[in-house]
Amino acid sequence: MGLVSGAIAKLRGGLSRTREVFVGGLRSMLAGRTLDEALIRELEARLIGGDVGVRTTAKLIDRVREGYKAGTLTKGDDVLEVLREELKAMWPEGDRSLHFAEQGPTVILVTGVNGAGKTTSIAKLCNLLAGEGKSVLVGACDTYRAGAVRQLEIWAERLGVEIVRGQEGGDPSAVAFDACAAAKARGVDVVVLDTAGRLHTQDPLMRQLEKLSKVIGKQIEGGPHEVLLVLDATSGQNALRQAEEFSKAARVTGIMLAKLDGTARGGIVIAIREELGLPVKFVGVGETPEDIQPFDPDAFIDALFEADTG
Repeated sequence: MGLVSGAIAKLRGGLSRTREVFVGGLRSMLAGRTLDEALIRELEARLIGGDVGVRTTAKLIDRVREGYKAGTLTKGDDVLEVLREELKAMWPEGDRSLHFAEQGPTVILVTGVNGAGKTTSIAKLCNLLAGEGKSVLVGACDTYRAGAVRQLEIWAERLGVEIVRGQEGGDPSAVAFDACAAAKARGVDVVVLDTAGRLHTQDPLMRQLEKLSKVIGKQIEGGPHEVLLVLDATSGQNALRQAEEFSKAARVTGIMLAKLDGTARGGIVIAIREELGLPVKFVGVGETPEDIQPFDPDAFIDALFEADTG
């Protein structure tokens, strides 16, 4: 019970800026006002500005307008609860768990643009897996930046996980091959492969991502079993465009949303679900290796809309 309440507290803390600025702004705008078309239009603009997404906003506004026209929704103060209910309904039961190989090592390929928080997210994921009793090996496939490899080495040493690296400027696919081979030879449970921080507009790098996936599949059957895309929650709608492009180059299976604690626009989580259909599997809610949580839609929406009391 203590672990659950602690996780909820971390999530609530991580969403404090979004709750204060975005939801708090909605609450202030709606409080004490009679619902009418002018207020509904204000609400629509505020939702779009909060990175909820155009498609999601349209659904929410249709629901509010439906209640307004039917006479069942007359006060602005009642709108937030309607939004909360509708947002929860947008997440039907779905599989947001990590998929592990039935035999041999599970390979998790982690990708994303530079600056998205990829290295820290990998450290958090390794810490989570190790905490579940799994042996972990990291493959440093970002051979273009010595600093990135060194940062990963520091995290691996701190967390007590193995790491395989290659020559600076070498072939990333060769590192992936060696990491997978080492994992099989050593009986490691999970291989987590870092990749260069690709910009989704750089075609040669995106083609390299395709090559990585093919090399992994030849070394370990069914691999990569997960392709996790790290998105920076503070980047707003640009994160959606990145996800669309990365999905074309690799079979992205889920999102790791980093820096959720650093943005006032956490509505991007909602937009990802509605506009991309990709499951958000993990959210980063702080700076330490422990600050990662499997994504729970109900807990997320509740933490987002919960009124601050202090």
